[in-house]
Amino acid sequence: MRIVAGDFGGRRLKAVPGMATRPTTDKVKEAMFNIIGPYFEGGQSLDLFAGSGGLSIEAVSRGIDRAVLIDRQYAAIKTIKDNVAVTKAPERFTILKRDANRAVQELARQGEQFNLVFFDPPYAQQKIVAQMTQLRELHLLTPGARIVCETDQNAELPDDVSGYEFVERRTYGITVLTIYALGSEPA
Repeated sequence: MRIVAGDFGGRRLKAVPGMATRPTTDKVKEAMFNIIGPYFEGGQSLDLFAGSGGLSIEAVSRGIDRAVLIDRQYAAIKTIKDNVAVTKAPERFTILKRDANRAVQELARQGEQFNLVFFDPPYAQQKIVAQMTQLRELHLLTPGARIVCETDQNAELPDDVSGYEFVERRTYGITVLTIYALGSEPA
Protein backbone atom coordinates (compact mmCIF):
# COMPACT_ATOMS: atom_id res chain seq x y z
CA MET A 1 0.00 0.00 0.00
CA ARG A 2 1.15 3.50 -0.74
CA ILE A 3 -0.04 7.08 -0.92
CA VAL A 4 -1.00 7.45 -4.57
CA ALA A 5 -0.71 11.21 -5.21
CA GLY A 6 -0.30 14.66 -3.70
CA ASP A 7 2.11 16.05 -1.13
CA PHE A 8 2.89 12.62 0.36
CA GLY A 9 2.63 10.66 -2.90
CA GLY A 10 4.69 7.48 -3.19
CA ARG A 11 5.22 6.96 0.55
CA ARG A 12 4.54 3.43 1.78
CA LEU A 13 1.80 2.67 4.31
CA LYS A 14 1.43 -0.29 6.65
CA ALA A 15 -1.63 -2.54 6.70
CA VAL A 16 -3.34 -3.45 9.96
CA PRO A 17 -2.01 -6.86 11.05
CA GLY A 18 -4.46 -9.77 11.02
CA MET A 19 -7.64 -10.37 9.06
CA ALA A 20 -9.97 -7.90 10.84
CA THR A 21 -9.50 -5.13 8.27
CA ARG A 22 -9.24 -4.99 4.48
CA PRO A 23 -7.04 -2.21 3.15
CA THR A 24 -8.36 -0.37 0.11
CA THR A 25 -6.23 -1.35 -2.86
CA ASP A 26 -4.20 1.35 -4.58
CA LYS A 27 -6.26 0.79 -7.75
CA VAL A 28 -9.57 1.38 -5.95
CA LYS A 29 -8.13 4.33 -4.01
CA GLU A 30 -6.92 5.99 -7.21
CA ALA A 31 -10.30 5.45 -8.91
CA MET A 32 -12.13 6.80 -5.85
CA PHE A 33 -10.12 10.01 -5.76
CA ASN A 34 -10.48 10.49 -9.52
CA ILE A 35 -14.25 10.53 -8.95
CA ILE A 36 -14.38 12.78 -5.86
CA GLY A 37 -11.34 15.01 -6.39
CA PRO A 38 -8.82 14.31 -7.45
CA TYR A 39 -7.49 17.25 -5.42
CA PHE A 40 -9.08 19.45 -2.77
CA GLU A 41 -8.82 23.06 -1.70
CA GLY A 42 -8.99 22.58 2.05
CA GLY A 43 -11.81 21.21 4.17
CA GLN A 44 -12.09 18.39 6.67
CA SER A 45 -12.60 14.68 6.21
CA LEU A 46 -14.02 12.04 8.54
CA ASP A 47 -13.28 8.32 8.42
CA LEU A 48 -15.53 6.36 10.78
CA PHE A 49 -13.87 2.97 10.21
CA ALA A 50 -10.33 4.12 9.47
CA GLY A 51 -8.47 0.78 9.47
CA SER A 52 -4.95 1.69 8.32
CA GLY A 53 -5.89 5.36 7.77
CA GLY A 54 -4.99 5.16 4.08
CA LEU A 55 -8.07 6.97 2.75
CA SER A 56 -7.73 9.93 5.11
CA ILE A 57 -3.99 10.17 4.57
CA GLU A 58 -4.62 10.19 0.81
CA ALA A 59 -7.23 12.95 1.24
CA VAL A 60 -4.82 15.14 3.25
CA SER A 61 -2.06 14.43 0.73
CA ARG A 62 -4.42 15.75 -1.96
CA GLY A 63 -5.34 18.98 -0.17
CA ILE A 64 -7.79 18.30 2.69
CA ASP A 65 -6.68 20.48 5.63
CA ARG A 66 -7.49 18.04 8.44
CA ALA A 67 -8.71 14.48 8.81
CA VAL A 68 -10.45 12.83 11.75
CA LEU A 69 -9.83 9.06 11.84
CA ILE A 70 -11.90 6.78 14.05
CA ASP A 71 -11.48 3.11 14.75
CA ARG A 72 -12.24 0.98 17.77
CA GLN A 73 -9.48 -1.61 17.30
CA TYR A 74 -6.20 -1.11 19.12
CA ALA A 75 -4.20 -2.65 16.22
CA ALA A 76 -5.83 -0.23 13.77
CA ILE A 77 -5.10 2.82 15.94
CA LYS A 78 -1.46 1.78 16.28
CA THR A 79 -1.20 1.32 12.49
CA ILE A 80 -2.88 4.68 11.83
CA LYS A 81 -0.39 6.42 14.12
CA ASP A 82 2.53 4.73 12.33
CA ASN A 83 1.10 5.70 8.92
CA VAL A 84 0.41 9.31 9.95
CA ALA A 85 4.04 9.54 11.12
CA VAL A 86 5.11 8.79 7.51
CA THR A 87 3.48 12.07 6.43
CA LYS A 88 5.58 14.17 8.83
CA ALA A 89 2.43 16.30 9.33
CA PRO A 90 0.75 14.77 12.40
CA GLU A 91 -0.94 18.08 13.27
CA ARG A 92 -3.27 17.56 10.29
CA PHE A 93 -4.75 14.37 11.77
CA THR A 94 -6.95 13.63 14.77
CA ILE A 95 -7.02 9.94 15.72
CA LEU A 96 -9.76 8.64 18.04
CA LYS A 97 -10.08 5.11 19.44
CA ARG A 98 -13.87 4.96 19.69
CA ASP A 99 -16.98 3.23 18.53
CA ALA A 100 -18.20 5.11 15.42
CA ASN A 101 -21.60 6.03 16.89
CA ARG A 102 -20.09 7.41 20.10
CA ALA A 103 -17.50 9.36 18.13
CA VAL A 104 -20.19 10.95 15.94
CA GLN A 105 -22.03 12.19 19.04
CA GLU A 106 -18.81 13.69 20.44
CA LEU A 107 -17.95 15.40 17.16
CA ALA A 108 -21.45 16.90 16.98
CA ARG A 109 -21.12 18.31 20.51
CA GLN A 110 -17.81 19.89 19.45
CA GLY A 111 -19.48 21.57 16.45
CA GLU A 112 -17.32 19.78 13.87
CA GLN A 113 -18.31 19.79 10.19
CA PHE A 114 -16.93 17.69 7.35
CA ASN A 115 -16.72 18.10 3.57
CA LEU A 116 -15.81 14.47 2.94
CA VAL A 117 -16.78 11.28 4.80
CA PHE A 118 -15.45 7.77 4.22
CA PHE A 119 -17.51 4.71 5.13
CA ASP A 120 -15.60 1.44 4.88
CA PRO A 121 -17.11 -0.60 7.72
CA PRO A 122 -16.58 -4.31 8.27
CA TYR A 123 -18.73 -5.89 5.56
CA ALA A 124 -20.83 -7.87 8.06
CA GLN A 125 -21.67 -4.78 10.14
CA GLN A 126 -22.88 -2.25 7.62
CA LYS A 127 -25.30 0.37 8.91
CA ILE A 128 -24.24 3.00 6.40
CA VAL A 129 -27.67 4.47 5.58
CA ALA A 130 -28.56 4.89 9.28
CA GLN A 131 -25.16 6.48 9.95
CA MET A 132 -25.54 8.82 6.96
CA THR A 133 -28.90 9.93 8.38
CA GLN A 134 -27.28 10.50 11.77
CA LEU A 135 -24.50 12.65 10.25
CA ARG A 136 -27.09 14.81 8.47
CA GLU A 137 -29.38 15.15 11.50
CA LEU A 138 -26.46 16.13 13.75
CA HIS A 139 -25.37 18.82 11.23
CA LEU A 140 -21.90 17.28 10.87
CA LEU A 141 -21.76 17.93 7.12
CA THR A 142 -21.02 21.05 5.11
CA PRO A 143 -23.32 21.89 2.17
CA GLY A 144 -22.65 19.48 -0.69
CA ALA A 145 -20.44 17.21 1.46
CA ARG A 146 -19.42 13.98 -0.29
CA ILE A 147 -20.02 10.57 1.26
CA VAL A 148 -17.85 7.76 -0.11
CA CYS A 149 -18.96 4.22 0.75
CA GLU A 150 -16.76 1.22 0.11
CA THR A 151 -18.65 -2.06 0.39
CA ASP A 152 -18.81 -5.53 -1.09
CA GLN A 153 -21.42 -6.47 -3.68
CA ASN A 154 -23.81 -7.82 -1.03
CA ALA A 155 -24.36 -4.40 0.57
CA GLU A 156 -26.68 -3.11 -2.17
CA LEU A 157 -26.82 0.50 -0.97
CA PRO A 158 -29.89 2.32 -2.32
CA ASP A 159 -29.66 5.12 -4.88
CA ASP A 160 -32.25 7.08 -2.90
CA VAL A 161 -31.16 8.07 0.62
CA SER A 162 -33.21 10.81 2.29
CA GLY A 163 -31.35 14.13 2.29
CA TYR A 164 -28.68 12.96 -0.17
CA GLU A 165 -28.19 12.96 -3.91
CA PHE A 166 -26.83 9.80 -5.52
CA VAL A 167 -23.61 10.65 -7.42
CA GLU A 168 -22.13 7.44 -8.75
CA ARG A 169 -21.57 3.71 -8.21
CA ARG A 170 -18.64 1.73 -9.58
CA THR A 171 -17.60 -1.88 -9.11
CA TYR A 172 -13.98 -3.08 -8.91
CA GLY A 173 -13.94 -6.87 -8.48
CA ILE A 174 -15.75 -7.54 -5.18
CA THR A 175 -15.44 -3.88 -4.10
CA VAL A 176 -18.25 -1.42 -4.78
CA LEU A 177 -17.83 2.35 -4.41
CA THR A 178 -21.06 4.27 -3.90
CA ILE A 179 -20.86 8.05 -3.67
CA TYR A 180 -23.47 10.50 -2.42
CA ALA A 181 -23.58 14.28 -1.90
CA LEU A 182 -25.50 16.04 0.83
CA GLY A 183 -28.64 17.46 -0.73
CA SER A 184 -30.02 20.94 -0.19
CA GLU A 185 -32.97 19.84 1.96
CA PRO A 186 -32.65 20.93 5.60
CA ALA A 187 -32.26 18.13 8.16
